[in-house]
Amino acid sequence: MALMRCDFDSDALGLSTSMTVILPQRAPSQLGDSGGAVDGDPPVLYLLHGLTDDDTAWLRHTSIERYAAPLGLAVVMPQVGRSFYTDEAHGNRYWTFLTEELPQVCQSLFRLSDRREDTFVAGLSMGGYGAMKWALRRPERFAAAASLSGALNVAHRRDHPDRPVDPAVWHTIWGDAPVAGADDDTVALVGRAGADTPPLYLACGTEDFLYEDNLRFVEAARERGVPVTVEFSPGDHDWPYWDAKIQDVLTWLPLRTRPPTA
Repeated sequence: MALMRCDFDSDALGLSTSMTVILPQRAPSQLGDSGGAVDGDPPVLYLLHGLTDDDTAWLRHTSIERYAAPLGLAVVMPQVGRSFYTDEAHGNRYWTFLTEELPQVCQSLFRLSDRREDTFVAGLSMGGYGAMKWALRRPERFAAAASLSGALNVAHRRDHPDRPVDPAVWHTIWGDAPVAGADDDTVALVGRAGADTPPLYLACGTEDFLYEDNLRFVEAARERGVPVTVEFSPGDHDWPYWDAKIQDVLTWLPLRTRPPTA
Protein backbone atom coordinates (compact mmCIF):
# COMPACT_ATOMS: atom_id res chain seq x y z
CA MET A 1 0.00 0.00 0.00
CA ALA A 2 1.00 3.60 -0.54
CA LEU A 3 0.21 6.09 2.21
CA MET A 4 0.21 9.86 1.86
CA ARG A 5 -0.93 12.98 3.64
CA CYS A 6 -2.01 15.35 0.90
CA ASP A 7 -2.15 19.11 1.46
CA PHE A 8 -4.13 20.90 -1.23
CA ASP A 9 -6.06 24.06 -1.97
CA SER A 10 -9.84 24.08 -1.67
CA ASP A 11 -11.90 26.56 -3.67
CA ALA A 12 -15.05 25.56 -1.75
CA LEU A 13 -13.41 26.39 1.58
CA GLY A 14 -11.22 29.23 0.37
CA LEU A 15 -8.21 27.78 2.19
CA SER A 16 -5.64 25.00 2.15
CA THR A 17 -6.71 21.73 3.74
CA SER A 18 -5.56 18.12 4.05
CA MET A 19 -6.58 14.54 3.44
CA THR A 20 -4.94 11.24 4.25
CA VAL A 21 -5.06 8.70 1.43
CA ILE A 22 -4.28 4.99 1.23
CA LEU A 23 -3.70 3.63 -2.28
CA PRO A 24 -3.36 -0.02 -3.35
CA GLN A 25 0.08 -1.12 -4.42
CA ARG A 26 1.46 -4.51 -5.40
CA ALA A 27 4.66 -5.13 -3.48
CA PRO A 28 5.42 -8.88 -3.66
CA SER A 29 8.96 -8.38 -2.37
CA GLN A 30 7.73 -6.89 0.91
CA LEU A 31 7.59 -9.51 3.66
CA GLY A 32 4.25 -9.54 5.45
CA ASP A 33 2.59 -7.26 2.89
CA SER A 34 -0.70 -8.74 1.70
CA GLY A 35 -1.30 -6.05 -0.91
CA GLY A 36 -4.16 -7.03 -3.20
CA ALA A 37 -4.15 -4.34 -5.87
CA VAL A 38 -6.72 -5.07 -8.57
CA ASP A 39 -6.38 -4.53 -12.30
CA GLY A 40 -7.71 -1.17 -13.48
CA ASP A 41 -8.77 1.77 -11.37
CA PRO A 42 -9.29 0.68 -7.75
CA PRO A 43 -12.53 1.04 -5.78
CA VAL A 44 -12.59 3.81 -3.20
CA LEU A 45 -13.92 4.21 0.32
CA TYR A 46 -14.45 7.73 1.65
CA LEU A 47 -13.83 7.28 5.38
CA LEU A 48 -15.04 10.16 7.57
CA HIS A 49 -13.74 11.25 10.97
CA GLY A 50 -15.57 12.22 14.17
CA LEU A 51 -16.12 15.51 15.98
CA THR A 52 -12.83 15.64 17.89
CA ASP A 53 -10.66 14.08 15.16
CA ASP A 54 -8.97 15.00 11.90
CA ASP A 55 -8.02 13.18 8.71
CA THR A 56 -5.27 11.20 10.47
CA ALA A 57 -7.47 9.69 13.19
CA TRP A 58 -8.45 6.47 11.43
CA LEU A 59 -4.82 5.79 10.59
CA ARG A 60 -3.55 6.58 14.09
CA HIS A 61 -6.16 4.64 16.07
CA THR A 62 -6.94 1.65 13.84
CA SER A 63 -5.12 -0.62 11.41
CA ILE A 64 -7.15 0.60 8.45
CA GLU A 65 -4.15 0.47 6.11
CA ARG A 66 -3.54 -3.18 6.90
CA TYR A 67 -7.25 -4.02 6.67
CA ALA A 68 -7.67 -2.37 3.27
CA ALA A 69 -4.47 -3.80 1.75
CA PRO A 70 -5.71 -7.26 0.71
CA LEU A 71 -8.87 -5.76 -0.79
CA GLY A 72 -7.16 -3.52 -3.31
CA LEU A 73 -9.25 -0.69 -1.87
CA ALA A 74 -8.27 2.99 -1.88
CA VAL A 75 -9.28 4.91 1.25
CA VAL A 76 -9.74 8.69 1.25
CA MET A 77 -9.94 10.40 4.65
CA PRO A 78 -10.72 14.15 4.41
CA GLN A 79 -10.46 16.80 7.12
CA VAL A 80 -13.61 18.81 7.93
CA GLY A 81 -13.14 20.19 11.45
CA ARG A 82 -16.28 20.17 13.63
CA SER A 83 -18.61 20.95 10.73
CA PHE A 84 -20.89 17.89 10.76
CA TYR A 85 -20.16 17.76 7.03
CA THR A 86 -22.46 20.74 6.50
CA ASP A 87 -22.37 24.10 4.75
CA GLU A 88 -22.17 26.06 7.99
CA ALA A 89 -24.39 29.05 8.71
CA HIS A 90 -21.48 30.87 10.36
CA GLY A 91 -18.47 29.04 8.97
CA ASN A 92 -17.47 27.28 5.82
CA ARG A 93 -18.94 25.16 3.02
CA TYR A 94 -17.94 21.69 4.15
CA TRP A 95 -20.89 19.90 2.51
CA THR A 96 -19.97 21.44 -0.84
CA PHE A 97 -16.33 20.56 -0.23
CA LEU A 98 -17.12 16.95 0.64
CA THR A 99 -19.71 16.11 -1.98
CA GLU A 100 -18.59 18.18 -4.97
CA GLU A 101 -14.98 19.28 -4.70
CA LEU A 102 -13.28 16.39 -2.89
CA PRO A 103 -14.22 13.65 -5.43
CA GLN A 104 -13.08 15.90 -8.27
CA VAL A 105 -9.76 16.61 -6.56
CA CYS A 106 -9.22 12.92 -5.87
CA GLN A 107 -9.96 12.01 -9.47
CA SER A 108 -7.49 14.64 -10.69
CA LEU A 109 -4.70 13.51 -8.34
CA PHE A 110 -5.11 9.73 -8.07
CA ARG A 111 -6.06 6.77 -10.22
CA LEU A 112 -9.47 5.85 -8.74
CA SER A 113 -12.63 4.31 -10.15
CA ASP A 114 -15.47 6.81 -10.58
CA ARG A 115 -18.16 4.15 -11.02
CA ARG A 116 -21.00 3.95 -8.53
CA GLU A 117 -20.45 0.22 -7.98
CA ASP A 118 -16.87 0.94 -6.87
CA THR A 119 -17.61 3.87 -4.54
CA PHE A 120 -18.40 3.60 -0.81
CA VAL A 121 -18.65 5.88 2.22
CA ALA A 122 -18.35 5.18 5.95
CA GLY A 123 -17.58 7.06 9.13
CA LEU A 124 -17.74 7.12 12.91
CA SER A 125 -19.81 9.35 15.20
CA MET A 126 -20.04 12.72 13.38
CA GLY A 127 -18.56 10.89 10.40
CA GLY A 128 -21.27 8.23 10.59
CA TYR A 129 -23.78 11.03 10.30
CA GLY A 130 -21.85 12.47 7.35
CA ALA A 131 -21.72 9.07 5.62
CA MET A 132 -25.47 8.47 5.97
CA LYS A 133 -26.33 12.02 4.89
CA TRP A 134 -24.09 11.80 1.83
CA ALA A 135 -25.50 8.41 0.78
CA LEU A 136 -29.12 9.48 1.34
CA ARG A 137 -28.80 12.81 -0.43
CA ARG A 138 -26.59 11.50 -3.25
CA PRO A 139 -27.67 7.85 -3.59
CA GLU A 140 -26.59 7.71 -7.24
CA ARG A 141 -22.94 8.02 -6.14
CA PHE A 142 -22.59 5.03 -3.78
CA ALA A 143 -22.85 1.25 -3.85
CA ALA A 144 -22.99 1.09 -0.03
CA ALA A 145 -22.69 3.28 3.07
CA ALA A 146 -21.85 2.51 6.70
CA SER A 147 -22.13 4.29 10.04
CA LEU A 148 -20.30 3.34 13.23
CA SER A 149 -21.74 4.92 16.40
CA GLY A 150 -23.27 7.59 14.18
CA ALA A 151 -24.79 10.84 15.47
CA LEU A 152 -27.88 10.01 13.44
CA ASN A 153 -30.48 12.17 15.20
CA VAL A 154 -28.94 15.65 15.13
CA ALA A 155 -32.30 17.42 15.42
CA HIS A 156 -32.74 15.80 18.84
CA ARG A 157 -29.12 16.44 19.78
CA ARG A 158 -29.28 20.15 19.02
CA ASP A 159 -32.43 20.57 21.08
CA HIS A 160 -30.83 18.95 24.16
CA PRO A 161 -27.89 21.16 25.23
CA ASP A 162 -27.03 18.79 28.07
CA ARG A 163 -25.63 16.42 25.46
CA PRO A 164 -21.83 16.24 24.86
CA VAL A 165 -21.69 18.81 22.03
CA ASP A 166 -21.14 22.47 22.89
CA PRO A 167 -24.25 24.48 21.86
CA ALA A 168 -21.89 26.94 20.16
CA VAL A 169 -20.99 24.18 17.68
CA TRP A 170 -24.64 23.77 16.72
CA HIS A 171 -25.02 27.54 16.33
CA THR A 172 -21.97 27.74 14.06
CA ILE A 173 -23.36 24.97 11.87
CA TRP A 174 -27.06 25.81 11.64
CA GLY A 175 -27.55 29.17 13.33
CA ASP A 176 -31.25 29.54 14.14
CA ALA A 177 -32.45 27.49 11.16
CA PRO A 178 -34.59 24.42 11.89
CA VAL A 179 -32.97 21.02 11.42
CA ALA A 180 -35.89 18.65 12.02
CA GLY A 181 -37.32 17.56 8.69
CA ALA A 182 -34.68 19.42 6.67
CA ASP A 183 -31.97 17.98 4.41
CA ASP A 184 -29.48 17.76 7.30
CA ASP A 185 -31.83 15.55 9.35
CA THR A 186 -30.80 11.97 8.60
CA VAL A 187 -33.87 10.49 10.33
CA ALA A 188 -36.07 12.55 8.00
CA LEU A 189 -33.89 11.69 5.00
CA VAL A 190 -34.11 7.94 5.52
CA GLY A 191 -37.84 8.30 6.15
CA ARG A 192 -38.31 9.57 2.61
CA ALA A 193 -35.54 7.58 0.90
CA GLY A 194 -36.18 6.29 -2.60
CA ALA A 195 -35.71 2.93 -4.28
CA ASP A 196 -32.21 3.95 -5.43
CA THR A 197 -30.91 4.17 -1.85
CA PRO A 198 -27.76 2.03 -1.52
CA PRO A 199 -27.52 -0.73 1.08
CA LEU A 200 -26.76 0.70 4.52
CA TYR A 201 -24.77 -0.79 7.40
CA LEU A 202 -25.18 0.52 10.93
CA ALA A 203 -23.30 -0.52 14.07
CA CYS A 204 -23.45 0.98 17.55
CA GLY A 205 -22.47 -0.21 21.00
CA THR A 206 -25.30 -0.74 23.45
CA GLU A 207 -23.39 1.30 26.06
CA ASP A 208 -22.87 4.21 23.64
CA PHE A 209 -24.57 7.52 24.43
CA LEU A 210 -25.72 7.56 20.78
CA TYR A 211 -27.43 4.17 20.98
CA GLU A 212 -30.95 5.65 21.20
CA ASP A 213 -30.23 7.86 18.19
CA ASN A 214 -29.26 4.77 16.19
CA LEU A 215 -32.41 2.94 17.26
CA ARG A 216 -34.49 5.87 15.99
CA PHE A 217 -32.70 5.86 12.64
CA VAL A 218 -33.18 2.11 12.20
CA GLU A 219 -36.87 2.45 13.04
CA ALA A 220 -37.31 5.13 10.37
CA ALA A 221 -35.34 3.08 7.83
CA ARG A 222 -37.40 -0.04 8.38
CA GLU A 223 -40.66 1.88 8.25
CA ARG A 224 -39.58 3.10 4.80
CA GLY A 225 -38.34 -0.31 3.68
CA VAL A 226 -34.74 0.86 3.29
CA PRO A 227 -32.25 -2.06 3.28
CA VAL A 228 -30.14 -1.72 6.44
CA THR A 229 -27.82 -4.24 8.08
CA VAL A 230 -27.80 -3.59 11.83
CA GLU A 231 -25.19 -4.66 14.36
CA PHE A 232 -25.97 -3.66 17.95
CA SER A 233 -23.61 -5.31 20.41
CA PRO A 234 -21.83 -4.48 23.67
CA GLY A 235 -19.50 -1.55 23.21
CA ASP A 236 -18.87 2.10 23.97
CA HIS A 237 -18.02 5.24 22.00
CA ASP A 238 -14.35 4.41 21.62
CA TRP A 239 -11.60 3.28 19.25
CA PRO A 240 -11.46 -0.38 20.31
CA TYR A 241 -15.07 -0.69 19.15
CA TRP A 242 -14.48 1.19 15.88
CA ASP A 243 -11.29 -0.72 15.11
CA ALA A 244 -13.24 -3.98 15.36
CA LYS A 245 -16.29 -2.78 13.46
CA ILE A 246 -14.47 -1.20 10.51
CA GLN A 247 -13.21 -4.72 9.76
CA ASP A 248 -16.83 -5.89 9.63
CA VAL A 249 -17.67 -3.00 7.31
CA LEU A 250 -14.87 -3.94 4.91
CA THR A 251 -16.08 -7.55 4.86
CA TRP A 252 -19.65 -6.35 4.19
CA LEU A 253 -18.81 -3.98 1.33
CA PRO A 254 -20.03 -5.32 -2.03
CA LEU A 255 -16.67 -5.11 -3.76
CA ARG A 256 -17.02 -6.25 -7.37
CA THR A 257 -13.49 -7.67 -7.41
CA ARG A 258 -12.40 -9.02 -4.07
CA PRO A 259 -8.86 -10.45 -4.36
CA PRO A 260 -8.64 -14.09 -3.19
CA THR A 261 -7.31 -14.67 0.30
CA ALA A 262 -4.14 -16.69 0.74
